[in-house]
Amino acid sequence: MGVLQTEFDFVLPKGFIDSSGTLHRRGTMRLATARDEIEPLRDPRVSDSNDPFLTVIVLSRVITQLGTLSQVTPREIEGLFAADLAFLQDFYGIINFGDPAELRALQASVDPGAGADAPAPGDDTPATTDDAPPAAEARAPRARGSVEEVRSSPTTG
Repeated sequence: MGVLQTEFDFVLPKGFIDSSGTLHRRGTMRLATARDEIEPLRDPRVSDSNDPFLTVIVLSRVITQLGTLSQVTPREIEGLFAADLAFLQDFYGIINFGDPAELRALQASVDPGAGADAPAPGDDTPATTDDAPPAAEARAPRARGSVEEVRSSPTTG
């Protein structure tokens, strides 16, 4: 019998730049629980299940590591570049509702060297102009939606 993988490493297309200028691109996301999707609906900052802030809160609950940050809060998620937020929405949908082939394709579009191997978290360097991310054109754009829309999408089950 196989072991269920509950944590997945990722590399952000652009990366989060913290207040000290450190670029954080590698991280880990765990599978979401029912509580991860229910509790944020009780947050006073979320008006309903279509509120975009719901995605911010859910992602902050399931991202267990982002570079050397001690914790990931909604504030860090709000500070992500749009391409990184879109990537994390896709990543969340795939690891929770998709299949391994989709995950490998998404990871390879951001980190071509990753192939079938997941990146090791914690590879962070100061942000510089030479620290360019891989070409974004390798990844086909998709329409974005809330976590609720990702969960109920016919392409993700």
